[in-house]
Amino acid sequence: MVKESKVIKTHLVLPNETNNHSTLFGGILMRNVDEVASISARMHCRSEVVTASTDSVDFLHPIFQTDSVSLESFVTWTGKTSMEIFVKVIAENFETGERRIAATAFITFVSLGEDGKPTAVPEVTPETEEEKKLHETGLDRAKIRKERRKQSKELAEFITTDKPWE
Repeated sequence: MVKESKVIKTHLVLPNETNNHSTLFGGILMRNVDEVASISARMHCRSEVVTASTDSVDFLHPIFQTDSVSLESFVTWTGKTSMEIFVKVIAENFETGERRIAATAFITFVSLGEDGKPTAVPEVTPETEEEKKLHETGLDRAKIRKERRKQSKELAEFITTDKPWE
């Protein structure tokens, strides 16, 4: 069940986490996204996991210091040894109570066995309409990830590791 991997974390936006626009730094949000997603992955497979890919983090609305931020993550789709985790970021204005989807993200994790090698993960069963929609579209995202990874490997073979000052 998807709900068995659901994680919710609420975060207070602090002054030292904001930029010159008084909005949350994207990197702070990305750290929190990776954290809740990794917990969802571990809860689903009950093993160690590693981040295989940050497929997307889409910043849709700014998050202000006057907001709280709730991150909700859960497993949406599984392959043989990998899991796709969806993270929904909801900002809520403390003064008005207005809630908005501030960001969405898809992160892929690989389950590791005791030997440190990829190991099989259980399938996931969606229940809500939101979970079903994300599950139904998971295979398409997995195909895109696979192609993008292939292209990234090809690029990595081309680019240099030379020090720029040499």
